[in-house]
Amino acid sequence: MQLTFDWSRRTGSSRNDFLISDSNAAALSWIDRWPDWPSRVLALHGPAGCGKTHLLDLWCDQTSGLAVRGQMLSEDLLAVLACERGYRVAVDEADRAPERLLLHLQNLCLESRGFLLLAARRPPAAWSIGLPDLGSRLNAALAVGIGSPDDTLLEAVLVKHFADRQLRVAPAVLAHLITHMERSFAAAADITARLDMASLRDRREITVPLARRILSEAAAHPSSPSRDSGV
Repeated sequence: MQLTFDWSRRTGSSRNDFLISDSNAAALSWIDRWPDWPSRVLALHGPAGCGKTHLLDLWCDQTSGLAVRGQMLSEDLLAVLACERGYRVAVDEADRAPERLLLHLQNLCLESRGFLLLAARRPPAAWSIGLPDLGSRLNAALAVGIGSPDDTLLEAVLVKHFADRQLRVAPAVLAHLITHMERSFAAAADITARLDMASLRDRREITVPLARRILSEAAAHPSSPSRDSGV
């Protein structure tokens, strides 16, 4: 019998926790190639939950850089970044950053021979940018996409999310989820969270009937997309 405990969730964010497939191998290879980039700005883009934040964390570990969410970018933070890390900066949800500050940050990185790693769901060319200088500079940056998962990667993502929650599920449950769930990383994170809560609430194992019910509930009451997480 499976025992489920209400422990705090551990989300793995190390290099070993990053699951590699054809959909994300190119993005990871560019992280590994730093500082041998064709420009000092690299933009990652892909759907929610595909691992963009995880890649930013890996790059910051590798470069002793600092990560910031786009909407948190401020004049004060720019000063801190300059003092502490010499402009090796990763900006998550970069399309939500104030345009003037993002342009300022990019200029500082170029002037100081620093590096800027950006992440968003869409490539910079698809952002709604009001500042022409920012638009032209972002469009000149290398943009690397992360695709949707295949069956093998989606199963691995599900297993990882369950493991992060100290849960093990039968292969039949995984097979049912892969066949019937929305094919996205965000959906994998959402459905494992829902199953974890239902298992704790009902004090029962995670079975195919439970998975079928939770999938039905998720379809009727979808969750709002959350911040991108590692895979």
